[in-house]
Amino acid sequence: MNRPAVPSLLLARLSLAPALLVVAWLLVSLPLLLAGSYTIGPALALFVPVAALVVTVGCRGATRAPAPPAPGRYLTWWPATGVLLVSLAFLLLQLKYNSEQIIVRRDPATYAQFAAWLNAHGSLPISPSSWAFGGDDPILRFESPGFYESGGEIVPQFLAGLPLLLALGGWIGGTPVLLAMAPLLGAGAVLSFGGLTARLVGPLWAPVGALAFALCWPLMFVSRSTYSETAALVLLLGGLCLMHDVRDLKEGRFRAFLAGLCLGLVVLVRIDGLRDVLPVVIFAGVLFARRRPTGIPLAAGLAVGVAAGLGEGFLLSRPYLDYIGGSLRPLLLLAALAVAGTLVMVLAWRLRPGWFHRAGDRVARGRLPDAAAVLTVLLMLAFAVRPYVQTVRRVPSNDEDAFNSGYIEHIQRSTGLPVDGARQYTELALHWVVWYVGLPVLILATFGAAILVRRLLRRESPAWVLPFSIIALTTVATLLRPGITPDHPWASRRLVAVVIPGVLILAVWTLAWATRRFRRLGYGRAATFALAFAGTLALLVPIGASSAGLVFKPVDQGELRAVDRLCGALKQGATVLIVERVTADRFSPVVRNMCGLPTARVDGASVQDVQRVAERVVKAGRRPVILGATASDVAPYGQGRQAVELRTRQDGHALRDRPKHTWPLRIEVWLAEYAPRG
Repeated sequence: MNRPAVPSLLLARLSLAPALLVVAWLLVSLPLLLAGSYTIGPALALFVPVAALVVTVGCRGATRAPAPPAPGRYLTWWPATGVLLVSLAFLLLQLKYNSEQIIVRRDPATYAQFAAWLNAHGSLPISPSSWAFGGDDPILRFESPGFYESGGEIVPQFLAGLPLLLALGGWIGGTPVLLAMAPLLGAGAVLSFGGLTARLVGPLWAPVGALAFALCWPLMFVSRSTYSETAALVLLLGGLCLMHDVRDLKEGRFRAFLAGLCLGLVVLVRIDGLRDVLPVVIFAGVLFARRRPTGIPLAAGLAVGVAAGLGEGFLLSRPYLDYIGGSLRPLLLLAALAVAGTLVMVLAWRLRPGWFHRAGDRVARGRLPDAAAVLTVLLMLAFAVRPYVQTVRRVPSNDEDAFNSGYIEHIQRSTGLPVDGARQYTELALHWVVWYVGLPVLILATFGAAILVRRLLRRESPAWVLPFSIIALTTVATLLRPGITPDHPWASRRLVAVVIPGVLILAVWTLAWATRRFRRLGYGRAATFALAFAGTLALLVPIGASSAGLVFKPVDQGELRAVDRLCGALKQGATVLIVERVTADRFSPVVRNMCGLPTARVDGASVQDVQRVAERVVKAGRRPVILGATASDVAPYGQGRQAVELRTRQDGHALRDRPKHTWPLRIEVWLAEYAPRG
């Protein structure tokens, strides 16, 4: 009798597994890192029992996932089978075309190098090994993109959430498996998104949602390299699934705590994830004010997760937080105001619950729900016409702004656009979404958002309260100010964290809503199926067409072999001095973290100063090795030979249209073993 519910229960529990496993690993690995003892033995010994507890307890709350309506019993296995097949196909495709981005040019390689250091040392900060250079010297510098020099030590730029996960892959199978963690996390996000679609839209639509998300190029992009968005997606989607399952259950307190923990730990992965989870504060407050048993556990879990992220940041990544202080301080102030406002609201609700109930009744019966629906459509129209009435510019005010301005000018020249480094292209943010998901999806999502905001204000569709709040807040904030260098597909990572999955699930919900309405009008099953099928094609085809040009074009291939060759050429006992700027930017962390050799950059120093430091290295009992980009860079120091000659492809850079092509990439490194004078 209970057999038809088994497939639905299977999907509900499997879609929680990625987030629960990530939470378990972070729970054991972060304390070990803070203690300076993050090694595979203790981590695994603690992970096994913690994961068993977290997964067992977390999955018990999955019984709230709805069972699919069954016009025929053959359909009961469709949701679970469809989502699993889509997730598996996505994983295999991403593994086949996985990037090898470990030479530092942008964030993915920085995360990979951070994880490589943790694999070898298990602690932070990174030691510059000044002894290997004969002591400190004014020309020695140890910073590079993604790594700060602070207080005589080297501090990675980002928070440790993703590197802690990547390091597990590094321990299992070295750098190749470390890099494979990105596709694995991406597949976990697809699985979790399918589970959330089953809960919010209906199980029969879960494979459609999973396939739409899997076909979306921004998700493929971030899960082919070690970007933080994949891990953040797993935590966010898993947390929403958990909260859906247990929001009112008396026996769901611990699972509500796990839901809050999932959502809070997003901050350990992405510091700007703090904005994404602000609605959870208010939601937990409302639950507590209404005397729901899950309110306090949800708030407690969220507080623990956020505290873990901020604590790790201030303890181990302080230079990074100082660097982004201009945007972080307002965000922290906003978070504090949200907490304070929620506390005031809870106190007032407890003192005068009747007033809040009457106010809610007046809102539900009044014109506000209709007005909110209209305003939702008007807001999206405003974002759509924004490029025709506004051009966003930003005059450089510091070195970082000047660098970004120069980079934008370089892309403009390369793509034949008018050169204007102050252009930010922010006004195109909604158009970015259309590039990747298509106009039909955006229209469906806008219509669905209007219907849902009307229903929510009428006290209908309570399961959507928290997901819709997060989607609405983050989407509006991101479209107003993406806060990222605007070349694509790079900038698409700002959309994939919440905006694109939010738009997709709203579009699928609208399609399901229209199908149900069509059926209620008296149309038969065949006609209803035809409508659903046509709508699904209208949703999926533009997404697939947008991604088709890049899906089968691998980038950043050959970097593993290039780095292996470089490390083999350097050999043990070497102390590396890098005399050219770009080579120092790209290879300082590589040589230090993957070759395991003391490395400093001396670009900008005179030949005489470099030779002087090289003599000190010799006296310290080490072999000085000089790296540069060309033979002429290393010629003053010894016989040069080419250590790296890499010709590959990189992601394209587009400013006014979606990316359609990859760009060539050439990297060369020349090496000379220093010949002592005299």
